[in-house]
Amino acid sequence: MTLAKAQRPQSMTENELGREVIDAAIIVHRELGPGLLESVYEIILLDELCKRGLNAKRQVPISFECRGIHFDEAFRADIILEDKVILELKSVEALNNAHKKQLLTYLKLTEMKLGFLLNFGEVLMKNGIVRTVHGLSES
Repeated sequence: MTLAKAQRPQSMTENELGREVIDAAIIVHRELGPGLLESVYEIILLDELCKRGLNAKRQVPISFECRGIHFDEAFRADIILEDKVILELKSVEALNNAHKKQLLTYLKLTEMKLGFLLNFGEVLMKNGIVRTVHGLSES
């Protein structure tokens, strides 16, 4: 017997994807709790998003060009969702401004409009979610 794959939603907006991200992150955090390695949360969150029928990839190499110099791998995005949303995962006691600036730089370099900084080190996941936008309409 073969299990049916989750139906892939029609093209979702960044904001709709954002709601899925928050819900999935809370579910993963409730299941695992804080204190594990970032890579564990990354793999389980990827699985949760894929089970929802979403196209999610992890450790995606991102290239860019600056001053005529091409960088094949300027950074690796922890998770890219539907080629629209970047997820940067942390498992630390507290986020700092450098983490937030890092995500904003990633958004600028990829020309994506929405990103989430998800800190699975928080006791409550809702306290570890930072939504970052770059040129995204709030509607």
